[in-house]
Amino acid sequence: MDTDGVFDDTSRRIQVRFITKLKAPFKVPANAIAIPSSLTRLGLSTIVNNLLSAGNPEWKEEPFDFLIDGELVRMSLEKFLLAKGISAEKTLEIEYLKAVAPRREEEPSVHDDWVSAVDGSCPGFILTGCYDGLGRVWEPAGLCTHILEGHSDAISSVCTVNPEEATNVTLATASKDRTLRLWKYSKDDRVSIPTKIRPFKILKGHRLSVQSVASQKSGDLICSGSWDCTIKLWRTDEHHSEGDVSIKKRKKNDQAEESQLEEDSVATLAGHSQCVSSVAWPKHEEIYSVSWDHSVRKWDVETGNVLFNHLCGKALNCLDIGGEGSALIAAGGSDPTVRIWDPRKPGTSSPIFQFSSHTSWVSACKWHNKSWFHLLSASYDGKVMLWDLRTAWPLAVIDSHKEKVLSADWWKDDSVISGGADSKLRISLGIYVS
Repeated sequence: MDTDGVFDDTSRRIQVRFITKLKAPFKVPANAIAIPSSLTRLGLSTIVNNLLSAGNPEWKEEPFDFLIDGELVRMSLEKFLLAKGISAEKTLEIEYLKAVAPRREEEPSVHDDWVSAVDGSCPGFILTGCYDGLGRVWEPAGLCTHILEGHSDAISSVCTVNPEEATNVTLATASKDRTLRLWKYSKDDRVSIPTKIRPFKILKGHRLSVQSVASQKSGDLICSGSWDCTIKLWRTDEHHSEGDVSIKKRKKNDQAEESQLEEDSVATLAGHSQCVSSVAWPKHEEIYSVSWDHSVRKWDVETGNVLFNHLCGKALNCLDIGGEGSALIAAGGSDPTVRIWDPRKPGTSSPIFQFSSHTSWVSACKWHNKSWFHLLSASYDGKVMLWDLRTAWPLAVIDSHKEKVLSADWWKDDSVISGGADSKLRISLGIYVS
């Protein structure tokens, strides 16, 4: 058989046994069989599908990936065994799992300008930010139910402050207008579609464009990174203390007045020498940041001290924390490379993984919430790529955007959402991540 599943009688044969952690009806017989050594992933997938269909006439073909000694096979079996020094004289155990790739694409959700930010942390809706200065809530895809009005310039970052809440969710947006704004969103609070909502709090204090916003797990605070080289911390509650808050009244529907709080930050973390392009807040006491000064840093929230500071030689645009132990740092920037560090390994500043299949700047990276191995990246090359730490090649390439991809995230564990310079929110569904 060759890579397309056609038998090749000239190929050397090896004895293999297919194993899997998948449940029925995905299990094949446990006996060893002889297969050509020239097979790659596609040929192996054809064999497994043939074995499954032999015991189930109603079987529908499924794409699979294959692990040998914990590493994904991305070349012919013969080349893989030679590269890894594995003997072909004994029976080889090959583990198969569902391939991580989108099964279908939703129709795009069209915006009026570039889609600069997306957040899929809440399974009930998708939050987007746009260069037209508006935030939008989509539920489901294609249906914009709420529009967030208030910013005077492009929105650069968005986040759902308390995604686990069933109702009355707090949303945060950061903008090039140098402010952040907080919004109350309720699925049941509608008088029309789309419903326009105003922020309940305006956060002022950055001197230049705000590039990124992230929420503390508890939702009590958010942090922001800015072109003014600082990280600021802000309260998210609707209460206020004397001295740091002003109350702004504005006319609503030419009749009633509504109040908007204007509040200062509660703390500032200083140390970066250029734009703080992305922030993350994975643990209560730790904030991570990357900057155009080429550094990735971990901060102690209580003291403001830097606990981790590595230089990578490139201006950095994005980061996320996840993977094994929810501790690995993924970051991308002004070259086509996604870099991953493990801050638990002292004495080295070198990345433990590097992925280099993009052809332009990396604009977004995001770990899968329930997997130690899987993450996505987005790039100005117009592509979103899905990665597995067990291989250096992308598992899948999503190229539905025809211009720069500016933002991307996972949604509902089995979908990827992305926004770009084509002014579209795109959703790729049916991604199985074990």
